[in-house]
Amino acid sequence: MLTTLAIVFVFGSMVMIHELGHYAVAKWIGVKVIEFSFGFGPKLLGYQGKETLYALRLIPLGGFVKLHGMDAEEDANGKAVIAPAYDARSFNSKPVWQRMAVIVAGPLMNFVLAIILFVSVFAYLGIPSPGTTNRVGSMVEGKAAATSGIQAGDKILAVNGEPTLNWTHLTEVIWANPGKVLNLTVERDKAKKTVSVKTELDAPTGHGMIGIAPEIIYAHASILESARFGLIRTVDFTKFIMVSLVQMITGKIPADVGGPVMIAQVIGEGARQGLANLLSLTGVLSIQLGLINLFPIPALDGSRLVFLFIEGVRGKPLNPERENMIHLVGFVLLMALMIAVTYKDVLRLFVKAG
Repeated sequence: MLTTLAIVFVFGSMVMIHELGHYAVAKWIGVKVIEFSFGFGPKLLGYQGKETLYALRLIPLGGFVKLHGMDAEEDANGKAVIAPAYDARSFNSKPVWQRMAVIVAGPLMNFVLAIILFVSVFAYLGIPSPGTTNRVGSMVEGKAAATSGIQAGDKILAVNGEPTLNWTHLTEVIWANPGKVLNLTVERDKAKKTVSVKTELDAPTGHGMIGIAPEIIYAHASILESARFGLIRTVDFTKFIMVSLVQMITGKIPADVGGPVMIAQVIGEGARQGLANLLSLTGVLSIQLGLINLFPIPALDGSRLVFLFIEGVRGKPLNPERENMIHLVGFVLLMALMIAVTYKDVLRLFVKAG
């Protein structure tokens, strides 16, 4: 139940803030909004406003805002037509820069959501910084420390009989002994024991590693401090995601792409770790959604920006039917990719279960 609620919250907040960006700017420049929907497929619930239908649809994997004149609409005879450019409420009647503003507002709001969520986490928990004591805060799963029985919260009092009174000294001793067996004196619940751990060689640095991290200390922060750190965190994650995507495209790192099933698993795990972790995860996913939507891929916001840029350079729009066909083909390919990635996720689950 917790996982289900968390998934609804994460997807719902990301999609609604994205579509709200399109909706708000379209309203601001005077474009008629025909429909504001969460989800795809058959309509489950709907409310018809003065001119906009607000709907909840069956498949909760996205959403959309339907703007008058952006795509073909059915006339009274059921024929698909494009609203004329002289229609003042039509999307295509607006200057190129205003239409670009409508498109970019969606991804931009995803970054705004990330900032808000990170600021909220910092304001609630405080500003995190690594502790300086010899207490273990967390461990890397499958690494030497975790497999030896060391647990988060343990204190490593000595290495090979040499006292380690702070984290800096502890890591220096471990770093200086790559590929060697170390005897760690560990304290847990005031009881001491000795644990043998073999370090791994970290090739880039030449250091010995056992897979431990210091405890995290949270210091109370003002709203202004939280806002500054929230903005910094958003920028840092944006850079990291962009670099990772470039490295996957160029083959420098494996293209390990997760679909809805994997994302649902990650969201469930984040929810079990607490509200702060879930909010941070939502912020990261919102940044990813904003970035991906800016890619020049047909059916995504980025491709519409490209078409509008070309129109601005040429001084006239491309053929609407040709543009719509490109978007349709792109949408079909995206759905096929989503099905393939989901299939891969399911196979991964079966392999893990086996």
